[in-house]
Amino acid sequence: MGKKKRICLTVAYDGTAYCGFQVQKNGRTIEGELNRALKELTGEEIRVTGASRTDAGVHGLCNRAVFDTASRIPGEKFSYALNQRLPEDIRVQKSEEVAEDFHPRHCTSRKTYEYHIWNAAFSNPVKRLYTHFTYVPLDVEKMRQAAAYLVGEHDFASFCSAGSQAETTVRTIYDLTVEKVGEEIVIRVTGSGFLYNMVRIIAGTLMEAGYGRMEPEKMARILGARERSAAGSTAPACGLILTEISYEQPKDGEEDKT
Repeated sequence: MGKKKRICLTVAYDGTAYCGFQVQKNGRTIEGELNRALKELTGEEIRVTGASRTDAGVHGLCNRAVFDTASRIPGEKFSYALNQRLPEDIRVQKSEEVAEDFHPRHCTSRKTYEYHIWNAAFSNPVKRLYTHFTYVPLDVEKMRQAAAYLVGEHDFASFCSAGSQAETTVRTIYDLTVEKVGEEIVIRVTGSGFLYNMVRIIAGTLMEAGYGRMEPEKMARILGARERSAAGSTAPACGLILTEISYEQPKDGEEDKT
């Protein structure tokens, strides 16, 4: 064992069987599986810190997890060693040594999530774990019109579930698109960070516009209300995927509460 170093993992996972990313007392989590595999590999009691604490049933292609270790294993080799010890629905895509002060939630970042909807007369068994199925036709153009109101810096209190520990509900959405390919609709949102259940509530509210149950212009009033009851329902977790995280320069004293 040598001097401690910090390792960053890029982790992909199918969240179907897990109670979320962050360790919990009463269920399996992505963090828990990573901690277990790291202890088995290094013999150290390691607790990883994730960039995004995704909820139960949510999937990830590129979540980041950092940890400190005195192991002599080179940073880039951890991925190979850990993947031999992890379940099939979790895979480390990359591992690397990073600066000792790098923290995945203390740095300015852009996160992109996608919400997938299967909009057809019947569900698709192959897509059932990774899309939300609805047979009621959705008007994609109305969803796009409603989505446009959310781009920019706003107070997203109406799109935050109870239980959030965020110090502020102000967030910035850089881009929000709604695309349909065949029978699959993809809502893609990039932002500075997201509140508890924010993307799923956005998806549920955009679907209300798509169903014709609300006019797209109502989105401005929903934002202004700053009340969770003003927005639509929280869309099911299975359709949500964390697809990209990019880091900018660190901001001292600030933490992304995603």
